[in-house]
Amino acid sequence: MTDYKADYQLIVIGGGPAGLAAACKAWEQGLRRVLVLERDCELGGILNQCIHNGFGLHRFGEELTGPEYAGRYIGLLEQTGVEVRLDTMVLQLVPGRDGRPHQVHAVNGKQGYQLLTAQTVVLAMGCRERTRGAISIPGERPAGIFTAGAAQRFMNIEGYMVGRRAVILGSGDIGLIMARRLTLEGAKVLACVELMPYSGGLTRNIVQCLQDYGIPLYLSHTVTDIRGHDRVEQVVVSQVGPDRQPIPGTEMVFDCDTLLLSVGLIPENELSRAAGIAIDPRTRGPVVDENRQTSVPGIFACGNVLHVHDLVDFVSAESERAGAAAARYALAQENAPGGSAPDAAPIPVQAGDGVSYTVPQQLRPAARADGAELFFRVSRVTGAAHILVEGADGNRVARFSRARLAPGEMENIALPAALLARAAAPLTVRIEEVQA
Repeated sequence: MTDYKADYQLIVIGGGPAGLAAACKAWEQGLRRVLVLERDCELGGILNQCIHNGFGLHRFGEELTGPEYAGRYIGLLEQTGVEVRLDTMVLQLVPGRDGRPHQVHAVNGKQGYQLLTAQTVVLAMGCRERTRGAISIPGERPAGIFTAGAAQRFMNIEGYMVGRRAVILGSGDIGLIMARRLTLEGAKVLACVELMPYSGGLTRNIVQCLQDYGIPLYLSHTVTDIRGHDRVEQVVVSQVGPDRQPIPGTEMVFDCDTLLLSVGLIPENELSRAAGIAIDPRTRGPVVDENRQTSVPGIFACGNVLHVHDLVDFVSAESERAGAAAARYALAQENAPGGSAPDAAPIPVQAGDGVSYTVPQQLRPAARADGAELFFRVSRVTGAAHILVEGADGNRVARFSRARLAPGEMENIALPAALLARAAAPLTVRIEEVQA
């Protein structure tokens, strides 16, 4: 490996909870040339508009609001020498080849166009909301249709009330939280409508944000028409069958002036795709190993750009893992300019029956000695069930019991080194329901 000098040991793309945690951990692990690039005018990411509490119970042992949680990490960052550039848009990521550092092309109003180089890069760009156009709701195009996150920003940061009578399509956590927020501000939430036969949000949010305020949740329903020319006047909701198609004759008409869409989040991976990083079609995030390293050596991913999380505490824990691994990689490159032997073939981890995806999607052989933690979501609601991890030979590696499983709640299991050592690749994670 030729000894090319990079501007930075690590560049973190994104200054939300994932980027902050990764940068702080990398500094703690010994990196001293670290840069965080954030396109917004302040650090904190989506947490700045999440003024409700419930954050920080795992990470800090106390209940915080989103801005308070972000403030904790911003305070930690300020105690380091990490450089931060706000209002900076990253345009392109070019992976390094033949020993050359990775290139990050960015632009802002102060430095203009910048070509930055780094030994390692952590992707922490978060995710965006799926819009009306992505789900093809029929009807007119009046004012009063918002994604739930956009409505949250209007209300919590800009100080604007988005409507007085609202229907919410989708039962993701942001939509559930906005149902409560609208109610507390004096609006009437007529219904929360969910296409699937189960909610996409956490159980605690269904209870605290809908049931506590008497807001009905219609499962296996969807919006089939939007009426109104200048402003939303009516929303038509229909029941759907097992094929998720509307059933004629089941229409309900709600007189309202606002429709909020909480219909899913999409990891922001345009930079990743353009850089040639392998993407998992199920998570829509990069394929990673247990250290959150992508298919391109020296580029790591964490947080919602990797897969959509339930709790920011888990985002921080995952990002600290990625930041520590990026630091080890950068320091190893500096200490061994001639390069190191390539890793042996990774151990694939597959999603079996009842499992939508797993993260990581592969384990390095070294994980056999260290153990590994797997995160995944199930594809259906179950009662009591076993989570089974099996090797290629069909032998069971591990079994974990759960009283209940739901797609809206992320699961995780820890595989000790002793179990991994005797497993034949690939590993498969599947669900087996317990018969009553």
